[in-house]
Amino acid sequence: MGLGLAGWYWSASLVPSTYSVMDMGHMDYGGGPTHAHGAGRSVAELTGPASGEPDVAVELAARQESVELAGGERIEGYTLNGTSPGPAIEARQGDLVQVTLTNVDVPDGVTLHWHGVDVPNAEDGVAGVTQDAVQPGEDHVYRFLAEDAGTYWYHSHQVSHVQVRGGLFGTLVVRPPRVPDEQDVVAAVHTYDGRRTIGGRTGVSQVDAEAGEPVRVRVVNTDNSPLRAWVSGSPFRVVAVDGTDVTGPAELREEGVVVTAGGRVDLLVTAPARIDTGGGSALVVGPEGSEVPARPAPDRQVDLLEYGSPVALPFDPASADRRFGYEIGRRIGLLDGKPGFWWTVNGRLYPDIPMFHVEEGDVVRMTITNDSGDVHPMHLHGHHAVVLSRDGVPASGSQWWVDSLNVEDGESYEIAFVADNPGIWMDHCHHLDHARDGLIAHLAYAGVTEPFRIGGAAHNEPE
Repeated sequence: MGLGLAGWYWSASLVPSTYSVMDMGHMDYGGGPTHAHGAGRSVAELTGPASGEPDVAVELAARQESVELAGGERIEGYTLNGTSPGPAIEARQGDLVQVTLTNVDVPDGVTLHWHGVDVPNAEDGVAGVTQDAVQPGEDHVYRFLAEDAGTYWYHSHQVSHVQVRGGLFGTLVVRPPRVPDEQDVVAAVHTYDGRRTIGGRTGVSQVDAEAGEPVRVRVVNTDNSPLRAWVSGSPFRVVAVDGTDVTGPAELREEGVVVTAGGRVDLLVTAPARIDTGGGSALVVGPEGSEVPARPAPDRQVDLLEYGSPVALPFDPASADRRFGYEIGRRIGLLDGKPGFWWTVNGRLYPDIPMFHVEEGDVVRMTITNDSGDVHPMHLHGHHAVVLSRDGVPASGSQWWVDSLNVEDGESYEIAFVADNPGIWMDHCHHLDHARDGLIAHLAYAGVTEPFRIGGAAHNEPE
C-alpha cells in the first residue's frame, strides 16, 4: 500500500516531455464568468503590423562564445552582434520597430522577449508559449509599435536562467516625441560570473556632462536579485519606474532606491553626481575627470507607495470583474520526480499551477502574497499593473505602475490592471532560477488558442 502511494505520488509529479501550457494546472476564473476553450484566435495570429516600412530596423546575431567586458575581462557566455550587453536599441514613441534575430550557433535555441514592452502576444518572445525557439542557422522577425515611451530591455526567453546570466540581453529606450532638456544615460546593471558591471564595465565608469546639467540615468537591473542604487554629490528625483513617469517626484538626498530584478528606475541627477549600484560598480556623470566621493549605502529607501503626487486612475479597481490570489510559498515535495524544497503557487507545486482566465476588457485585481522565506521579483508579461496597497496600506503617492514588482518575504501587495492585450501571457518570478523551479503562472484570454508546446521538436524551454 505504502509503495503504491509513493509510486502514484512520484508519477503525479512528472512533467511530460512535451505539452501545451493550456493543458497544465488548473483554471481560475477569479469569480468571473467561465468560458469555453479550444476555439478562437491563435497566439500566432496576434502579431504586430505585418506591413509598413520600419522606422527602426535592427539585425541581431546571437552566438555562444567568450565575452570580453569593457574592462578587458573575458568570460564564457553569449553575445549579440559580438557584444554583451547587446546593441542598445533606441526608438521614438509611435515608431514601428523591426528586429531580425539570427541564431548563429547557440545550440539550445534563442528568442527575444521585450521586457516591459506591452507588445502583441506573438511578438513576446517566449519559447513554447508565443513562438518556437530559433534554432542554429534560423532567424525570426519581431515587429511592433513602440507605443509607450520609457526604459525597457530585451533578453532571451529560452533557457533564460542560463542565457540571460550569460549575457544574452540588451536595452531598449523609447523616447517621447518631445525630448526633455536633459542628458540621457542608460545604466544596465549585470553580474557576469561574479563581476558586477554597468554597461558591461566593472568598477567606476564615467559619462561626460557639463557641471549643473540635468542628467536622466536609466538604471536597468538585468540580474536575478534586487539591487539598491544611491546617489552621491547631488540630490535626485525618481522620475520613472518601469517605463512610466512618476507624477510630482520630490527631491531626495538621503534615500536610496530599490530596483527589483527585471525592473527599471529613471533617476534625474545634476552633474557632477555618482550613482552606485553595489558590488563595486558605479557611474559618474560630470565634466571629464570628475571625482565624486561615494557616500555609504543609505539605510533608508524611497517608498514608492507614497512617493509623488496622487492623480486619478484611468479605471475603477473597486468594480473589478475578476479577483485572483497569487500566494507564493515553499514546501518539500517532488517536482518532475525529484525530491526538493520547491516553490508553490497557491499551495501547489508545478506543474499544477494556476491559469488565470480573463476576458478582454475585464478590470482585474490580484493579491500577491509571499510567505516563502525569500524575495521574489514578480513579472507579468504584456501588461502594466498599478499598485493599490502593500500589507493593507493603500497607495497614497503617484500612480505606481509596474511590470516587475519586488515582493519581500512576508509582504502582500494588491495590484490591478485592465485586460486589454489578448493572448497567453507568463506571470512569473524574474529570479530566473526560481522560475525554472516552478514559480510561474499564466494569464489566458477567452477565445485565444495555443499552438506552441513546451519541449517538442523545437526543444522549447522558456525558463
